[in-house]
Amino acid sequence: MTIEEKLLNDADAPAILAEWNTADGHVLGVITLNVPKTLNSLTLDMIRIMDPQLRSWADDDRVAGIYLRGTGERAFCAGGDIQALYRSVTRNHAAGEQVDDHAVTFFEEEYRLDHLLHRYPKPVICFGNGVVMGGGLGLLSASSHAVVTETSRVAMPEITIGLFPDAGGTSLLTRMPGSMGLFLGLTGAQINGSDALEVGLGRFLVASDKQAELEQALLSQAWSGDGAGEKLDALLAPFDADARSKRPESKVAPNRSAIDGALDGRQGDYEAVIAGVRSLAGRDGWVDKGLATLEKGCPVTAGIVVEQLARAQGMALADMFRMEMVIGTHCARLPDFAEGVRALLIDKDQAPKWSVPSLDGLPRERVLEHFAAPWDTNPLADLRD
Repeated sequence: MTIEEKLLNDADAPAILAEWNTADGHVLGVITLNVPKTLNSLTLDMIRIMDPQLRSWADDDRVAGIYLRGTGERAFCAGGDIQALYRSVTRNHAAGEQVDDHAVTFFEEEYRLDHLLHRYPKPVICFGNGVVMGGGLGLLSASSHAVVTETSRVAMPEITIGLFPDAGGTSLLTRMPGSMGLFLGLTGAQINGSDALEVGLGRFLVASDKQAELEQALLSQAWSGDGAGEKLDALLAPFDADARSKRPESKVAPNRSAIDGALDGRQGDYEAVIAGVRSLAGRDGWVDKGLATLEKGCPVTAGIVVEQLARAQGMALADMFRMEMVIGTHCARLPDFAEGVRALLIDKDQAPKWSVPSLDGLPRERVLEHFAAPWDTNPLADLRD
């Protein structure tokens, strides 16, 4: 069937909003991230387009569900707009005070959007093809029906720029089996679509060349009545089965037991965790690449990740986002994030001068200062699960 589409904003907007008519008279709310030159990196403008529309669709009885996708084959979303964050942070550092609130505003509004998707009252299907990192992974992991493909390249590589796994990264990493979340958060190791299924991130793997067919199936679905999520499960299952032969070889599966053995029981103990990760050296190329990223990465970020995931055990989702807001605000104020972005993306000298030069001897107080609320009331105090 031909897609009957009603555009709700400009076709060249950075996030295109549309409604697609389904066969039974419902509509799908469709959001297309539309900045392919930056791999659909998430900007504040995009967030401000998406958030109010999602809230409107949540209360609209015509809308059966939400479909998130990205323009182009290279990426769903490569993360947040890091360069805009860098410009904001460096202006404040130069002034010695906050003269530009873009960074903290971005964190607050991004986390609100992610929390909304986590608790959305209707099914959300996200087509996570190509690069899915950082803020893009936040959107995918918040969706009730996270779809990956054989082209998916997934990671939370914040340790390379002195940030931390945010945008719901706390929830995502703590939900992973065993100690896999701790390993991935520390090493920024890239995983594929099969790995995403292995760690519980992706729910279905659909062949990338079946996207148009999947979209047609979504429109042909009868959405009337209860159980929209179960109907979507049943719709996606044949696509997943059909793609079995295209699943890439998992990097995670052959290393899970070793990673668990090295890290189980060490959560929250920074020195023991680092020693455990280092003990994995020489297992295979994927593990060693992750270890190299950790060793070159920001030591303070490593400490944050260990503390972040230890504190998150048993924590409510809204409290996880409030914790991320505290950490993110400190990352914007302190030097490592700006230095990491400078070295990787601005000057591109690949030689960051971190505030702590080595993983060894990281002062615990440098980590704990990122968890002390810098205000009387958290900007996300009103979030409710």
